[in-house]
Amino acid sequence: MTTRFRGITVREGAVLRGPNGWGEFCPFDDYDDAVAATWLATAVEQCTEGWPAPVRDRIPINCTVPVVEPARAYEIVAESGCGTAKVKVADHPASLGEDIERLAAVRDALGPAGSIRIDANAVWDVDTAVAHIRRLERAAGGLEYVEQPCRTIEELAAVRRKVDVRIAADESIRRAEDPLKVAVAGAADVAVIKCTPLGGVRRSMRVAEAAGLPVVVSSALETSVGLAAQLALAGALPELDFACGLGTLSLLTGDLVRDSFQVVDGFLPVTTQAPTPDPELLEEFALTGDRLKWWQERLSRVLAL
Repeated sequence: MTTRFRGITVREGAVLRGPNGWGEFCPFDDYDDAVAATWLATAVEQCTEGWPAPVRDRIPINCTVPVVEPARAYEIVAESGCGTAKVKVADHPASLGEDIERLAAVRDALGPAGSIRIDANAVWDVDTAVAHIRRLERAAGGLEYVEQPCRTIEELAAVRRKVDVRIAADESIRRAEDPLKVAVAGAADVAVIKCTPLGGVRRSMRVAEAAGLPVVVSSALETSVGLAAQLALAGALPELDFACGLGTLSLLTGDLVRDSFQVVDGFLPVTTQAPTPDPELLEEFALTGDRLKWWQERLSRVLAL
């Protein structure tokens, strides 16, 4: 990783070759085998069945601003070419002052017409979320939405009733036994859909349709191989009202393909098939020793599920 993100500095996974090309299996280490099974289903769909036909040929992208100093945040946004920025906040309990400075820098880089969304990764309680959202909205000069301010669906619904900013659900959709509970509970205005943990493009489209909410497609920090599935989902959705969080290759120091997906003028192209990994890059980034054994054993267990 170019910087610590989601608490990690190294991203690991496996790529699988099938009759329809390649797929990527990359659940985070702390996910158990039952959760990882849907990640494997996504890879299997990708390298055996392929995806539904797209209805658009390019996807608007938000740049992603991790927990960095304001000057670096300004650079990331200014260099991205994107009109929307997603900013990580709430990295630690006393981060509010740092978050305010980061958001001010992002607004300076975007200008008044740009859109800013923030992601708290479910760390606030209701009262903290309400108080912080109000202050962060002022610092940002307006927020497009706040992603997953609290952990539970009930807490999201409570925050949504108390603030004027849209609430987006991510973990509540991705990890809930019934992802549709979020919409039924009136807990969110936007559904953040990640097809990689949801079991593939087709299942993600069914979830999005049933939820009945505007959708943002977001990555799970995949290489270009896995990111292709996310782009396929964004390309096939009947409606796409918001920029998507798929510009995350910039968070990796390398890739498994030579011709990585590059954001151009704030957009990424839709693809109908995953790119083929380069043999030299597969060798360069190959896991060895205990980590190789760990992933081989994990894949065997998850495949059995």
